[in-house]
Amino acid sequence: MDGGGNNGGELIVNKQRAMLPNKSRGEFVRNQRKDLEGFSESPDLEFEYADTDRWSAELSELYSYTEGPEFLLNRKCFEEEFRTHVSDKKWTELDVSQHRAHAMRLLDGLEVIAREKRLKVSRAILYMVQGTFAECSSEAEVQHWMRYNIFLLLDVGTFTALVELLNMEVDNSAACSSAVRKPAISLADSTDLRVLLNIMYLMVATIQQEDPADSPEWRATRETFKTELGAPLYNNEPISVMLFGMVTKFCSGHAPHFPMKKVLLLLWKSILFTLGGFEQLQNIKVRKREELRLPPLPEDSIRVIRSMRAASPPASASDLIEQQQKRARREHKSLIKQDNLDAFNEKDPYKSDDPREDEDDNDDNDNSMEAEPFPMERDEVMPPPILQPPSERVNFPKGLPWAPKVREKDIEHFLESSRSKFIGYTLGNDTDTVVGLPRPIHESIRTLKQHKYISIAEIQIAKEDEFQKTPLSGGEEDVEMCSTELLYQGILPSLPQYMIALLKILLAAAPTSKAKTDSINILADVLPEEMPTTVLQSMKLGVDVNRHKEIIVKAISAILLLLLKHFKLNHVYQFEYMAQHLVFANCIPLILKFFNQNIMSYITAKNSISVLDFPYCVVHELPELTAESLEAGDNNQFCWRNLFSCINLLRILNKLTKWKHSRTMMLVVFKSAPILKRALKVKQAMMQLYVLKLLKVQTKYLGRQWRKSNMKTMSAIYQKVRHRLNDDWAYGNDLDARPWDFQAEECALRANIERFNSRRYDKNQSNPDFLPVDNCLQSVLGQRVDLPEDFQMNYDLWLEREVFSKPISWEELLQ
Repeated sequence: MDGGGNNGGELIVNKQRAMLPNKSRGEFVRNQRKDLEGFSESPDLEFEYADTDRWSAELSELYSYTEGPEFLLNRKCFEEEFRTHVSDKKWTELDVSQHRAHAMRLLDGLEVIAREKRLKVSRAILYMVQGTFAECSSEAEVQHWMRYNIFLLLDVGTFTALVELLNMEVDNSAACSSAVRKPAISLADSTDLRVLLNIMYLMVATIQQEDPADSPEWRATRETFKTELGAPLYNNEPISVMLFGMVTKFCSGHAPHFPMKKVLLLLWKSILFTLGGFEQLQNIKVRKREELRLPPLPEDSIRVIRSMRAASPPASASDLIEQQQKRARREHKSLIKQDNLDAFNEKDPYKSDDPREDEDDNDDNDNSMEAEPFPMERDEVMPPPILQPPSERVNFPKGLPWAPKVREKDIEHFLESSRSKFIGYTLGNDTDTVVGLPRPIHESIRTLKQHKYISIAEIQIAKEDEFQKTPLSGGEEDVEMCSTELLYQGILPSLPQYMIALLKILLAAAPTSKAKTDSINILADVLPEEMPTTVLQSMKLGVDVNRHKEIIVKAISAILLLLLKHFKLNHVYQFEYMAQHLVFANCIPLILKFFNQNIMSYITAKNSISVLDFPYCVVHELPELTAESLEAGDNNQFCWRNLFSCINLLRILNKLTKWKHSRTMMLVVFKSAPILKRALKVKQAMMQLYVLKLLKVQTKYLGRQWRKSNMKTMSAIYQKVRHRLNDDWAYGNDLDARPWDFQAEECALRANIERFNSRRYDKNQSNPDFLPVDNCLQSVLGQRVDLPEDFQMNYDLWLEREVFSKPISWEELLQ
């Protein structure tokens, strides 16, 4: 697999090393190790993929650094209200009844007509939700009081009042028209909205966090709040639908002052809380399979992925050239008198033997394509493996990490081709008759059936086909009114617009996007009223803007992935409806455009100023910021949110293209292979797995030369991606004979989706042939019919023309 050229190179290297004296030999090995370090033996990124980042990180991302001065303003508003109605005691010194009384007083203050007064009360509530930080001495103490105050405010009914106020602000046409006319929108234009969204986000994100120390009352409150948040209680729709409405209004240009980052973060947290995260998805999947009497899942995918280790990234041409130049310089200086090295210099083991490989790389316009694996992958030359700290990893037996899967369709296809080959006839969908087939075919069928996997989606499609065929005898469908179903019903009428709006914002936030005059302005809630005047202020704003965009990408990628996964479990046609509109809105090229950047730079970006993050900035004295401290950033190996976003976007791309021939061909047409290969440089197992999956589905369409030039990538696919037993992804000999008819495939799918949606949700458009008929003479004749005035005036004329003057043959009528 590794090509013949490498063996020759390895022989030369070993001969050369043997000719050196012991001391020089050790130095040679050390030099070779240095050349390889940072390339194939850089440590794995210790990244734990989860629903969210640490709670403190999620809290800090809500605020932009430009909002910093508002923390003190919130405190001032609270203290004014507090001193007016309560004694000079501190908030933390009062008892529960006094806390509750003041919370009720603030809630009443939200109902006043004067906008200024209402904003002051909102700020006072926001200060409570922020943990009354002036009375706390540590971040842990702030978080303790945050939880206490939030549960208290929820108990007195604050959240419902906030939703009503938010609705009022969204419908505020004066603010919208004022913002539309302004040449430059700043932080000041969204003050009321930001305060309300801050409170709501902090409430949802905090209540979502489960703590073993919570009282039974708090646990009951959490469950009630979760149900209410996902139910159509606010304006007869779930809160998420209202937030989706804000997103589309912003993208249409009617409300450019909406603080979109906060809206998206609240939307994400609301969906995550009401529908559940990745662990809950796995539990729902297990439960649904039990209900449908399907075999249990072959493995827990989350645990398998967590136990995987990253593969060494494939070498890029630029890396190899750089290593080669460094080595040449070092050899020239230190070993210039060693005549025996001439052989080594004449033939560079790092250069590929086959010149066609370079041509193939150039065809792909890829500046960082890999060459063949290194010739020196031997124990004595490679550095010793880096010892990983002991962690909770699942120990699998040596072998492939995933159990293989086979679909019913694959077994049918295999049997049909075997019958036509050996016997010359076919039997349609019969997968049991094996008469006349050779014994090895019997064994193959037995192995295929042993690994047959029936998905929940296949059962749902079969049931839907049955409902469409027999609408009368099929009976009533029992639809479970869970949070996912309620959300789908809420967003169904405007789902295409929601998807377009989310992708528009994602495009504007992507680092690869160029600033265009027609693109939407997503920086309304980060730009200050007065633009920076010093270099330091400009640097700080630059970090803030980049961080702002990263957080938006994180929120949108998480929203799309959660919705796709939950809809697929709830009903596959709900998933297909959303997925198809994402494809129609150019989601596939947009994600590829996002990855067409230096992905390592994006993942290791330092766009954060830790001393300005909440709650650190409110309990510590802030040091004086300098250009050096701004450039330094944090000491983390990578940026959690950016790696999280990348994995989410890869998972979305996988979901959109899986088992869809036309969409797989889109990956090929948009030349995704070189872009995806660059993403393999990130040494994180989960990210590599989803990149390899995307490469696997298109491998057979990339040509023999590509496969020959990328054997290391092919090996990684074999080792890490699940096997489909009779899938010929690695050969591409028997290519799909179907032409790439994108339109036909998508139209057939669209017809199925529309039939499903109209049958289940469009109650007004029922088929008139299936409506019950009233055959009772009395009820039919007794119905009151409103006749138009002109008919009543000309009734005698109508009677003469239509009744008396027409002959009726009663005998024929009776027969």
